[in-house]
Amino acid sequence: MLLVTSELLVLVLAIVQAERSWIDWNYFGLLSLFVQWTTLTSAALICMLRPWLSGRSVAHATFIIVIIVLLDVLLFSLFADRVLHPEQSLAPWQGIAKKLLLALLISLVVLRYFYLQYQWQQQTEAEMQARLTSLQARIQPHFLFNSMNTIASLIASNPDRAEEAVLDLSELFRASLRTDDQLVPLQRELELCKRYLAIEALRLGERLNLEWQIQPGLDQQAIPPLTLQPLVENAIYHGVQPRATGGTVRIEAYAKRNFVYLMVQNPKPESEQRQHQGNRVALANTRARLQALFGEPAILKQSQQNDTYTVTLRLPRRTANQQSQREKTKSS
Repeated sequence: MLLVTSELLVLVLAIVQAERSWIDWNYFGLLSLFVQWTTLTSAALICMLRPWLSGRSVAHATFIIVIIVLLDVLLFSLFADRVLHPEQSLAPWQGIAKKLLLALLISLVVLRYFYLQYQWQQQTEAEMQARLTSLQARIQPHFLFNSMNTIASLIASNPDRAEEAVLDLSELFRASLRTDDQLVPLQRELELCKRYLAIEALRLGERLNLEWQIQPGLDQQAIPPLTLQPLVENAIYHGVQPRATGGTVRIEAYAKRNFVYLMVQNPKPESEQRQHQGNRVALANTRARLQALFGEPAILKQSQQNDTYTVTLRLPRRTANQQSQREKTKSS
């Protein structure tokens, strides 16, 4: 951006300088050489000093950067005048002063632009984090009352199983309230789904059938927390629970090229209207979280074929550590 911006500035000056044509190409070539070398060397020096400058205040860092640019312009101005006008014993200080003044004004404008861009980036990231936290906090299991009734009925007949159900339920709500983690390994999300399904199995019994097909090697795949569990919850709530005979929920995960695909399948909901309204919030929230964290490569879509309803989730193939490192690099 610096190179393109500086070259556009040179083009404007060359057009203004021209008297008999649209542009003075000789002036354009010489000024381009001077400006590009000044821009590249100044940027290189500032980048080398970035770790040291990061510990300074904005005003102090701005002052140091401006001094670096002005000294760089001064040195190149003296060198250019010595090469282009070797017969002159003294440098034309008036011309050099104009270059220094112009460099000062441009440097301040560019630094102001970078500062505003940084402020905007910080604000955008803060808004995205708040949005992710809000979306994640809204994903609450709506089976709480049914689960509590099931646990209450087990206390007398099977207290050990009731205790396990309470632990599973507490783990679900702990994950729902944990808003610090933007990404977790897929293995943790699958374990959370198994805890949820263990509670639902107590209530639905033989009406709930499960099929797992998880490709090995995907344990550390990065996924937003509480992404798969709401999809499984919808599959049971809309596809299994309303059916007198129950149904089968199939959970599949596999890698293909640079992506990981997650699929949740359930029987076709008996009421299209009920399915549409019930799924809308969970799917919209999940899609918004994926777009905020992964961008366009992440896709969530739903399809229906014969009597099977499928929700497919596509994620870039990255581990949770790799994605966290990408976020840190992007923010720095």
